[in-house]
Amino acid sequence: MSKKIQSYTNLRERVLSTTEILTDDLNPEDAADIETELAQIESLLLPLERERYFSGIHDAGGCYLTIRSGAGGTDAQDWTAMLRDMYLRYATSKDWQCDVIDEVPGAEAGLKQVTIEVAGEYAYGHLRHESGVHRLVRMSPFGATSMRQTSFASVEVVPALESTGTVAINPSELSIDTYRSGGAGGQNVNKIESAVRIRHIPTGTVVSCQSERSQVQNKARAMRYLQAKLEERAELERLREAGELRGDYQSADFGNQIRSYVLHPYTLVKDHRSNYETSNVARVLGGDLDDFITSVIQ
Repeated sequence: MSKKIQSYTNLRERVLSTTEILTDDLNPEDAADIETELAQIESLLLPLERERYFSGIHDAGGCYLTIRSGAGGTDAQDWTAMLRDMYLRYATSKDWQCDVIDEVPGAEAGLKQVTIEVAGEYAYGHLRHESGVHRLVRMSPFGATSMRQTSFASVEVVPALESTGTVAINPSELSIDTYRSGGAGGQNVNKIESAVRIRHIPTGTVVSCQSERSQVQNKARAMRYLQAKLEERAELERLREAGELRGDYQSADFGNQIRSYVLHPYTLVKDHRSNYETSNVARVLGGDLDDFITSVIQ
């Protein structure tokens, strides 16, 4: 902890201690003064806490968040939709701007995949800690037997990088397909092929966008997403070569989860990295993720 953070933290603790001791003797004016001082300390601590926890090179910016259904069939696809809603609620609580740029519906319910572009201060710094496999245990709402079902979905978070020129995209190395949009939109939805899917042939990286009304707009947005993914890929390769990063792809199935959400036979959300847990599953699925994120980054 830096000296600045320590000094402000100590000051805050002293004010809180004084408040507790003098609670019975404080007149309204003194109480108001202490409240004002506490508010000032909190405002000074916020940027320092960000400096401490979100010091990564891309932490201050936005990101692309992609959720993919894993093992679990229809339940996993429903779980993917539940996670989408959870992150949209979390983003709303942070006053971040969110756009669902691509959705692939499930055959019966939910989503096979969804990509959200998140723009806001420190969006990537917060959400990058959500990358990994998320596991759900509940009584399945699908099928007549209503058996307990374990489902998985993977979360990928990519920083929304401005092009640095590190990666040059050769148009001849792109495979571009158009298709009819399946999401909400204008009158052209499902009538013309406005959605765009781009595959970068050398790396196999695939991105899609169907959120805009025109094919041109969707292509431009998909290209920005592709650029960001390729820039991140290049950076990860550089770190691996430097020996600064380890880790392999984790499939979305048993044994690879970073967090478990249990709805039956009891209620519990547990992060397997920090061991932080809560029984208030509804609050977490409602978008209250700060305690989990803080538990991982501290």
